[in-house]
Amino acid sequence: MEGFGVHTSMWTMNWDRAGAERTIPAAAAYQMDFIEIALLNAPAVDAPHTRALLEKHQMRAVASLGLPERNWASINPDGAIAHLIEAMDVAAAMGCEALSGVTYGGIGQRTGVPPTEAEYDNIARALAAAAKHAKKLGIAFGIEAVNRYETHLINTARQSVDMIERVGADNIFVHLDTYHMNIEEKGQANGILDARDHLRYIHLSESDRGTPGEGTVAWDEVYGALAAIGFKGGLAMESFINMPPEVGYGLAVWRPVANSFEEVMDKGLPFLRNKAKQYRLI
Repeated sequence: MEGFGVHTSMWTMNWDRAGAERTIPAAAAYQMDFIEIALLNAPAVDAPHTRALLEKHQMRAVASLGLPERNWASINPDGAIAHLIEAMDVAAAMGCEALSGVTYGGIGQRTGVPPTEAEYDNIARALAAAAKHAKKLGIAFGIEAVNRYETHLINTARQSVDMIERVGADNIFVHLDTYHMNIEEKGQANGILDARDHLRYIHLSESDRGTPGEGTVAWDEVYGALAAIGFKGGLAMESFINMPPEVGYGLAVWRPVANSFEEVMDKGLPFLRNKAKQYRLI
């Protein structure tokens, strides 16, 4: 999971044959090292088709998801396990190197009260089973901390590390996101330092989810901290331009976050790449 990548939401949130055929060549044209496939409907994916396209364009991939409400790990760990196993099987069949995201719950999951030990116990059980299956498949497995408006369960890097230590598996990694960190961490560098021993993947997302470099994320702090810990994982640009209603609802995206796709790719991407080169991360 090394190098510079982009979330497939730049082109599509529907990973069918048409979405794959549109996205993979386009990402290759921008000279991305990898793509992050939004695996929202694993059974509908044509895995051999995606794998062939990735190989044709010499593109690597990871996959990400959030669990649907019926399979939230905190209340239905068995459902979560089954969902994650199915998703990991599809991810591995596509040739993905990892499955990550809100693998412990759903985007928009909040009970209205602080999380309970029973919820965390259920999550730990589900993640332990998922990590075991990931190891069997030879892929990595991650958990992404997201902000308090999207979940009440894991909001910070420290909470991610605590969950990994609670599970006790040696193949779970922390997945951070600058958008969420900008809300939750007491300084973005502190979040990176808290996760340093487990951090293998980071979303590079602006404070409004729009064009990187045009918001309030402290990019020099982010890149400086990554350089300080010797970060060697995946750097993935994430910006949400055109969201289907069901996804936009969970993310609370109600208006366009950038003027156009071209603005994000032609201005934001060079900005992030140049910062990564400045700090010798790529």
